[in-house]
Amino acid sequence: MSGVLQSLSKELADAVASAGRAVVAIHARRRIPASGVHWRPGVIVATNHTINRDERITVTLPDATTVAATLAGRDPSTDLAVLKVAGSDLTTASLRIDAPPLKVGELVLALGRPGPSLTASWGVVSSVDGPWRTCQGGEIDALVRLDVAIYDGFSGGPLIDGEGHVLGINTSGLARGVAVTIPAATVDRVATELLERGTIRRAYLGIGTQPVRIPASLVGKLQLTSDVGLLVVSVEAGGPADRGGLLLGDVLLELEGTAVRDADDILAKLGRDRVGKAMAARVIRGGQVSTLSLTAGERPQSRAA
Repeated sequence: MSGVLQSLSKELADAVASAGRAVVAIHARRRIPASGVHWRPGVIVATNHTINRDERITVTLPDATTVAATLAGRDPSTDLAVLKVAGSDLTTASLRIDAPPLKVGELVLALGRPGPSLTASWGVVSSVDGPWRTCQGGEIDALVRLDVAIYDGFSGGPLIDGEGHVLGINTSGLARGVAVTIPAATVDRVATELLERGTIRRAYLGIGTQPVRIPASLVGKLQLTSDVGLLVVSVEAGGPADRGGLLLGDVLLELEGTAVRDADDILAKLGRDRVGKAMAARVIRGGQVSTLSLTAGERPQSRAA
């Protein structure tokens, strides 16, 4: 048994040493540095919530040298940011994106470099669920929760498997009080768009809503399939919904034929492929059901719906 443990210990230490060659410290806030991963040649992936300034960003490499970095783009909705560095022969992370799929109970390690030295924590994957959407509309390929200690400065560092392959980026900025891992597939997709555009293209309507119960008499009269809708409580002046004729006090029933019962249902219909495209919206107005055509716009970074 001692031989097995010793062998496992050596394999984990080797995996940390290998993956750690792509982990850097990022100086972009007042407190302790955050971590980042050299994702592609000259490209470092970090977490957005740890990048508190757009300029005067520096990166400490594994050999303890410090280089300047420029912010290529950020996406608060997925808590990802991309930095660019020049003139470095830093090792690029070995990514595990497609196979084998991550499993509950799999032994994993979280790495960080909250300063010049590499740090590590180990544990297991506690749950893997399907795609999910953050409160700001970010699309994450899988909800990965960890039974791993995530220390200060670990956000932006990688989650790795026992062979040193990067499974994703760890963050404490998406789920309150819970550390999650942004899967490598999500990171790769977001990083590509940030490098191309600097922001992530997502659709929005420019409305505020709240769920309301529709009286039974009105449900029967209008032959509705649901007794819950979304009361429109705000409409951005000149925004997509305003231009489409949506009014304060309308009760939104459906978007593109799908019932909407809360704000998440609206966000689910507002992917980046919807920008500039018309959407059929069924609403109750004046006791009658009407259908409007709303053309989604490109959402500013601060907008949710």
